Amino acid sequence: MPQYSRLSCAIAVILGAHSADVSASPEQTTTASSEIPEIVVTATRRAENLQDVPIAITALTAETLTQLNVQTFDDFVKYLPNVSTASKGPGQNEIYMRGLSTTQGGSQGGGGINSFPNVAVYLDDQSVQLPSRNLDVYAADLERIEVLEGPQGTLYGAGAQAGAVRYITNKPKINTTEAGFNVSYSSTAHGDPSSSAEAYLNIPLIPDTLAVRAVIYDDSRGGYMHNIPGTFARSGSDIGIVDYFGGVVPPGSATVSNNNLVNKAYNPTVYKGARLSAFYKFNDDWNLLLQQSYQSLEADGVYAYDPSLGDLNVQQYNPSSDKDKFEDTAWTLNGRIGALKLVYTGGYLDRNVNQATDYTAYARGVYAAYYQCNGPSLPQGTGATNVCYSPSSVWRDSEKNTHQTHELRLSTPDDWRARGILGLFWENYKIEDNTNWFYGNQEAGFNGQAPLAGTTQIDPSVRPAGDVFFDDITRGYKQKAAFGDFSFDIVPKQLTLSLGTRLYSMDTYELGSANSGYGCRFVPTGGCQNGKNLDADNLHKTFSGHKDKVNLSWKVADDILIYATYSEGFRPGGFNRGQGVITPNSPLYGKFQIPLYYAPDTLKNKEIGWKTTWLNHRLQFNGAIYQEDWYNVQLAIFDPGLYGNQIFTANGPDYRVRGAEGDLIVNATQHLTLMSSFAWNSSSQQTAPTLAGNSGVAVSLFPTAGLGSTLAQSPPFQGNIRARYEFPFNQYAGYWQVAAQHSAHSYASVITQGAFESPRQDQRAYTTYDAALGVKKDAWDVEFFGENLTDARAQLYVNGFDFVHLVTVNRPRTLGVRLAYKF
Repeated sequence: MPQYSRLSCAIAVILGAHSADVSASPEQTTTASSEIPEIVVTATRRAENLQDVPIAITALTAETLTQLNVQTFDDFVKYLPNVSTASKGPGQNEIYMRGLSTTQGGSQGGGGINSFPNVAVYLDDQSVQLPSRNLDVYAADLERIEVLEGPQGTLYGAGAQAGAVRYITNKPKINTTEAGFNVSYSSTAHGDPSSSAEAYLNIPLIPDTLAVRAVIYDDSRGGYMHNIPGTFARSGSDIGIVDYFGGVVPPGSATVSNNNLVNKAYNPTVYKGARLSAFYKFNDDWNLLLQQSYQSLEADGVYAYDPSLGDLNVQQYNPSSDKDKFEDTAWTLNGRIGALKLVYTGGYLDRNVNQATDYTAYARGVYAAYYQCNGPSLPQGTGATNVCYSPSSVWRDSEKNTHQTHELRLSTPDDWRARGILGLFWENYKIEDNTNWFYGNQEAGFNGQAPLAGTTQIDPSVRPAGDVFFDDITRGYKQKAAFGDFSFDIVPKQLTLSLGTRLYSMDTYELGSANSGYGCRFVPTGGCQNGKNLDADNLHKTFSGHKDKVNLSWKVADDILIYATYSEGFRPGGFNRGQGVITPNSPLYGKFQIPLYYAPDTLKNKEIGWKTTWLNHRLQFNGAIYQEDWYNVQLAIFDPGLYGNQIFTANGPDYRVRGAEGDLIVNATQHLTLMSSFAWNSSSQQTAPTLAGNSGVAVSLFPTAGLGSTLAQSPPFQGNIRARYEFPFNQYAGYWQVAAQHSAHSYASVITQGAFESPRQDQRAYTTYDAALGVKKDAWDVEFFGENLTDARAQLYVNGFDFVHLVTVNRPRTLGVRLAYKF
């Protein structure tokens, strides 16, 4: 055996043994080849070998996505050790990188009041962000998924403060006819079976000139949450019952049963969609790509369970569902002007979300008794005796998001010693959020009301009786930016200095009304006009400035790159629904007022990284160490004792994250490949703003765990490892693979005070295992797969936003078979 083969095997064995309890996810998988294949990425707006790009980037190729059986965001995020989420279900995630997370409010009303994400999501070149709701693009016919870690503000703008996720679709191919399909069937423990089908077709229409490509998919995922029988009755310990009735539930008060909703598979999910693209080649220098995408995601029920009721059990008293549809039109024109390359790209996204969720547990809170009961003990109460009506409650959220972007880039040839990219960017981003909280009762005197007169209105109609609080908010911004990225080879092909900057101006606004039925008991239908006129607050703010990047990279050898980076990121500020009412019993009464707006928060990143290939391209080890300083961090707060009954966002403490990350690929033999990636993060709160309260004692302005406390969704360690073995037999190609993922414990929020429970819930550590066994012959591929083999419960997000303690978990053990064919 040659010396390098013995050394390679020895390293593989050592690394495999070491990584079993710390390791991580693949950047790229290999076939039975001695060399690790090259991956081409476009993260820097140029097509480059991933190993030559001096930034931290993970690329999941089409081959890798197939090997990992990836269809949705939840399928691949577990293989990204420095990416975490606060998930409430499909399409209801906030995405975080390198532990840069504080908290998030509930989905209800999030489009109108929550901070913008600090991780950008792109469908090709189109930004698709929305507060509290990631666009869960189904991974059909993708070329790759690129994950860029650290601030990407110079090339990707405000949404990419902490990083970016890019879905890169397969484009039409000139002079090529190809097609394929992929079908699967699986069974999930404790739930219903699932099935999926997808197909693609590429057809050239005019030789050397025009081709079209189409993809269609349908994925039905069986539910696994159990809505068990229950009856909801008020308790003497309910806060409203204590406040209004001295802890005694009025005799004859109504209860509610969920018998008509009992279901053993309460949360089925269906993805349906199609994409059509056309590529026209004018000549060797100019071409045009047009693409139209459609997707419908329907997620019924809830994706979190109540541990007090048993494994995977909930008690819901009203139907819950989330219907999330989008269509996206995108275009890219490529051309040349002399030696320079010109790219004009744009897109128009139209996304519509309609969600309803059971809110019956709100009856345990402070104000439900006021809206659901009547009698002499209540303000404006009528009658001789107290009585409480049905506690059945629900919230309904309707969001419409339109997102139009245009970008023009001009770049020099990649082989020039001094090279660069100049660009202009324009964006029009708009959210229309109409959220209605139905926790009132008509018998208690709460008739329907209309939005405040004289305000911008999405829905001017009189709301149904019992809708006692609703937002009718239009929010958005228009952004203009100019950016540049320039590189100079100080030593040709060895030492390169890169400088980047982005000048931006964002005109932000918020219009509409926040409407309340408080004080409107027995007011005639349509007669109540109580709430906050946002138009009158003149909520318009322009945020402008620049964000910079400096990178020095050294090509030590052909297969060794070392780089150092300083980069900056930001996300836009926003507005609150008025300034609330701080009650006299608060230590901040007369001392503090909720701000009408909050400013952008900023991130400064210092990073040293490396990309290396060894042993004749049989071993690849990339990594980085970094410090990220996060200033004026936006916090969402709901603490009635201090601030009154209103959730709001403010610029809070500063935080610091120090960490290290790495990924490893080893072609141990001609047939065996080991892949691992990992991340360590140490986060801490650096400042603690305080204010002297009425007693003279300093009061923390923000209810966090204090100096030195960690960020949310920021495990100190995440990692995974995968082994894949490919072997020929007879006329077939067989393979097997095993994988493990591990996450240390984390906290759900940095905030310690809430309306129902402390949002800073501990989320325990977990480990999951996957495996696959398959065979290929010619164009056929048959695979048997298992996911979450030990049926572990990964605590992805713990929260009480709907006034009940819920834990979002991963899908239980799933076993299935997949069949694929390529024509």
